[in-house]
Amino acid sequence: MREVLSLGGNHALLTRANPLAKFTAVVLITLVLALSIDWVSASVALACELLLFPLAGLSLPLLWKRGWPLILAAALGGWSTAILAPDTGNILLDAGIWSISAGSLQLGLGFMLRGLAIALPAVLLMSCTDPTDLADALAQNAKLPHRFVLGTLAAMRLVGLMAEEWQTIGMARRARGVGSHGNPYQRLRATLGQSFGLLVQAIRRASRLAVTMEARGFGGAQRTWARPSTFSSLDLWVLLGGLGIAAAAVAAALGAGTWNLVFITRQ
Repeated sequence: MREVLSLGGNHALLTRANPLAKFTAVVLITLVLALSIDWVSASVALACELLLFPLAGLSLPLLWKRGWPLILAAALGGWSTAILAPDTGNILLDAGIWSISAGSLQLGLGFMLRGLAIALPAVLLMSCTDPTDLADALAQNAKLPHRFVLGTLAAMRLVGLMAEEWQTIGMARRARGVGSHGNPYQRLRATLGQSFGLLVQAIRRASRLAVTMEARGFGGAQRTWARPSTFSSLDLWVLLGGLGIAAAAVAAALGAGTWNLVFITRQ
């Protein structure tokens, strides 16, 4: 998780765009994908997103390294939908307690592709955006409250620290012989104990951070900015790109006749 929130020397084209423009483009794509459950619009959006990843300095191996939990979750969600959805059309697979039909398979495929198409822009955004720049843009350009923005920034920065803290606690417990052996129940108890230790550390860090930020005047009414957040012609292209992907996905689904609004139940 720390790698997702760090640019890691990334100097790709999209890293120079304003974070608010990239965030707005992601919101446009997400809103369109959330309106319909069909595989055509999700496929078009996913294909366009994969073409944009080199502009963010990402390759397929790096994409898998940073987004594999989301990819596996989408695949599992699609499989679950395919076997649990009502059977419509020809039965493709019948295992007794569950079956997969042509209709349920299409629904599961659409769910999986939609999950990927919604998740990957978030991975792209965080891979080519510095959290501090994003906070500056939200406060300066979007005019969000300073306390909310700074609290969000602190949370994003602490995610990486919590990941390192989890590894440190795990190594310390294994050095004492806790959690490295035993039956599944004992391992589960060890994991719960490690989770409780991480929770305690998170509360301590949050308390110290809150006191430190308040002492340094982060809650003041007037603020100055070391790095002004500005827009350029590149940001216009980013917004047009997000709008273009959303429009292409809708147009493709309407042309194929698969557009299906989620709040309309078809008989």
